[in-house]
Amino acid sequence: MKKLSLIIVLIALYSCNSSTSKQFEFAGGSVKMCLENEPFTYISYEVQDVNASTILSQVMQGLVSLDVENSKIIPQIAKSWKISDDGLTYSFILRDDIYFHEHELFSSKSDRLLTATDVVATVEKICTKTDMNEATNAYDLIFKNQLKGAEDFYSGKARSISGLTSENDKITITLENKDDNFLYKLASIQMAILPKKLIDKDLLNDVIGTGPFRFSTIESEEISRIILVKNEDYYEQDENGCALPYIDSLEFFVQNRKLEQLDMFENNKVDLILGLPTSRITKMLEGRIEDFNSTPPKLLLFKNPQLVTNYYFFNMSDPRFEDPRVRQAFNYAIDRDKIGREVLRNQYDELGYYGIVPPIQKDFRGYDFKNVKSSGYTFDPAKAKKLLAEAGYPKGEGFGSITLRFNIGDINSAVADEFAQQIFQTLGINVNIDGSTFEQLNEDATAGRGDVFRTAWAADYPNPETFLNNFYGKHIPKGETVLSTINQSKYMNPKFDQLFEQAKRADNIVDKMNLFSKAEIELLKNPPIIPLWYNGDMQIVYSYIRNLQFNSLGTLNFKKVYIKEWTAEEYQNNLNK
Repeated sequence: MKKLSLIIVLIALYSCNSSTSKQFEFAGGSVKMCLENEPFTYISYEVQDVNASTILSQVMQGLVSLDVENSKIIPQIAKSWKISDDGLTYSFILRDDIYFHEHELFSSKSDRLLTATDVVATVEKICTKTDMNEATNAYDLIFKNQLKGAEDFYSGKARSISGLTSENDKITITLENKDDNFLYKLASIQMAILPKKLIDKDLLNDVIGTGPFRFSTIESEEISRIILVKNEDYYEQDENGCALPYIDSLEFFVQNRKLEQLDMFENNKVDLILGLPTSRITKMLEGRIEDFNSTPPKLLLFKNPQLVTNYYFFNMSDPRFEDPRVRQAFNYAIDRDKIGREVLRNQYDELGYYGIVPPIQKDFRGYDFKNVKSSGYTFDPAKAKKLLAEAGYPKGEGFGSITLRFNIGDINSAVADEFAQQIFQTLGINVNIDGSTFEQLNEDATAGRGDVFRTAWAADYPNPETFLNNFYGKHIPKGETVLSTINQSKYMNPKFDQLFEQAKRADNIVDKMNLFSKAEIELLKNPPIIPLWYNGDMQIVYSYIRNLQFNSLGTLNFKKVYIKEWTAEEYQNNLNK
């Protein structure tokens, strides 16, 4: 975590009181924050967006989870596991004290007990075609061509998955190929364990899990509000034996305008803000410097480079984008420095002079960012015009206009407008900008309704694979009318696919990083994307919110968050420790 010199952040842990209830001394209260958009789905194995992941990861859990402080895999529903010497077989021992949240299908508390049957049912549901006769996202990303017997089960050739077995409290998963990231994938929200009773009744939209918070309600007022409440049956305790979670509820307000988010924050309607509106950064940071520097501080400021890439991607089904010189021309036509300076107001970690993988060396040790950057694109109008002319469209003649699809928001709208101006000024091509909701954008991108699309990809785990996977050709379904949910651009590059596959099969991390780097360099030679910037958002939190951790994966965990105002003496004592 990068700590700004403006403040020093110290978090104090408090022990439980001695009551038999084992409640934390400062338990209670509610934490409120904003989300950019309402989740696209509430079905865990179909999650693709950060908003859904943020909410559902408080409600649902998988066999293992990610430690927010160090991004390491830790036990969750499985209390332990073993991996075979060949790396193909994973054996998990389940806890025996985990209960699903209450639901009318459960006849008693004992009926809510999570068992191996629920784990098997969850994996089988993931490996079953949807009502639209399509693969689930989790199947495509985690189990397809990987879990032994999954393909036969998916196609209806087998009634069970041969690589998935259970015996009492033991679950065994056998893979076709070694996957060093498999535990990270199991820690994703897409692998949350669901109750078999709800799976059988097709009631997964009721959002029942085993996490520290229960899904309560969605209130649709002027601003939609999603409310989660404390799970009184939650099984985890802190290091002093106190019940988790500490707080009583979480409230998420859906607001895609940063200015409105900031107004809510400054009026104490929310307790934290993730990212500032570019027009108010200076006023917020310099105008309220005493709030950051006082003893105790009123506000805490964090800045983390994040594993998030903001980019545009081309619809490769459009014949105009079949020629890589056209896509290269678009990349050379973009003045990223101007976007960073005048639109983003320097609120980013790096500009898009690399590729799809964010250039954070500490998270991707051994990755060849130097050569990736040398294969990337700088602002070169002359080269952009030359490439477009060579492709048969001198000064944009005969190319026609294109439509840029994006989800509406202060920054997204401003960047889209600047992009349209730059493309017209350099290439002579008209760009029609078409804003919509995030849900509509995602649907249209998956269906290929548009020419260029705005998106951002946040890492599911700290490995380049999670970014490069979006352009793997084998993720394109067969048939022109079939939706492409992962490789939305429908990008096909055999050289990239070959290097990507070799990287996944490599036995050691050095070879993996080398091959993933080469795959990205190949991607940039024949680019399906226009990298714009990599996130480095500021997070500002009222100091009474304790124990909230931020990391490069953007994972938020509220289990140990509690509310307590600082006193000057307490804060000073902690400074002196």
